[in-house]
Amino acid sequence: MRNYIIACGVVLLATTANAQQAAIARWAATEVLQSPPLKDAHTGISIYEPATSKYWYQYQDEKYFSPASNTKIFSLFTGLKLLGDSLPAARYLENDTAIFIKGTGDPTFLHPDFPYQPLLALLQQTKKQIWLVSTGNANRRFGPGWAWSDYPDYYQPELSEMPMYGNVVRIRHQKDSSWMTPDLYNLTLLPDDTSSEVLTDRDERNNNFSIRYNRKDRSTSTYEVPYITGSILDLKERLEDTLHRSIGVALTAPAGKFTLLRSVPVDSMFTPMMHRSDNFFAEQTLMMSSALLWDSINTKRIIRYVIDTYLTSLPQEAQWVDGSGLSRYNLLTPRDFVTVLTDMYKSYPKQRLWEIFPTGGKGTLKNYYKEQFVHAKTGTLTGSVCLSGYLVTKNNKTLVFSVLVNNNRESATSVRRAVEKLLTKIYKDY
Repeated sequence: MRNYIIACGVVLLATTANAQQAAIARWAATEVLQSPPLKDAHTGISIYEPATSKYWYQYQDEKYFSPASNTKIFSLFTGLKLLGDSLPAARYLENDTAIFIKGTGDPTFLHPDFPYQPLLALLQQTKKQIWLVSTGNANRRFGPGWAWSDYPDYYQPELSEMPMYGNVVRIRHQKDSSWMTPDLYNLTLLPDDTSSEVLTDRDERNNNFSIRYNRKDRSTSTYEVPYITGSILDLKERLEDTLHRSIGVALTAPAGKFTLLRSVPVDSMFTPMMHRSDNFFAEQTLMMSSALLWDSINTKRIIRYVIDTYLTSLPQEAQWVDGSGLSRYNLLTPRDFVTVLTDMYKSYPKQRLWEIFPTGGKGTLKNYYKEQFVHAKTGTLTGSVCLSGYLVTKNNKTLVFSVLVNNNRESATSVRRAVEKLLTKIYKDY
């Protein structure tokens, strides 16, 4: 009798689950997928419950999409797996007269958001001759498939083995005056009383910067413009300007074991990386992971390693080429994202993930999900609007989801509202 009751219960639960899935599918088909923002777009949706290992809803979730900044979820996954509890600041080796420094890709070095600077303290305190040693960087200054014309835009700093100041100059402008940090380069002021806004720029092939402004504008503002990182000789020049002392460049690394110097806790970088969708932090996460594993930097190699080591269970083969999602070469599926997010959910404390991912009213979700039931990463490029992460229903069920939309003709805002409508329905009713 007892077995009969259990069997009946199992059947009832399965029937209820099937009815729920059918109800969500019917509602989504009529109220969401046929809405103007999504009707003519390429849309993929995957909603999964880790507790039951059941998909609540699937629509084209095996299809490939350009994921934009949702790619940062893969970079976060890599960093969580490989970086440990704090970022690698640099590797160094000391002898009686000199200290040799190898960059490890740490993007927080001299970054104004990170007051803790162990590498700076080491370099300032030593009385020995400082020598720079190349780490061996296989990357180019931009990722594959990036827009070349975005070189002066704040969201596309160059990639390097030893970043300084976030690889941007910060220009502070007030009235007729401007200040630049670092002040190593030329800044030209261009008064233009016809201009409706302050415009910053940089020459394509050199580090000459300009700022165009209206003299009637009395406000104070700050702008970030990427500089050309150049070679190890250019890095030497920037360090000499910062430390006010002579620095050498060693053509070969000296014999001996380099010591790894750590910097800030990893989450202090992961959180702004996800909340403000920081492309630079995401790219350097992959570079730091490579530097830790092999003492050399190669984003293509670390991506291949992560796929072959940690992501063998991906439902579809990932075409993953950069850390930030700036590249149009990235092609991933909603089910791929659900797989990666589920792995993180099972591997790390929920509260930690909730802090790292933006929630409603914060970061890139500041105008959405005011009830804060979503913890997710946005992604936006022209013709690409994406959202992947975690959803906690009113019944306290945690779901993993990915909604990827490409080729949308309506505005990105209207697409986000349509996705918000879908996820809010699931939050309230299930």
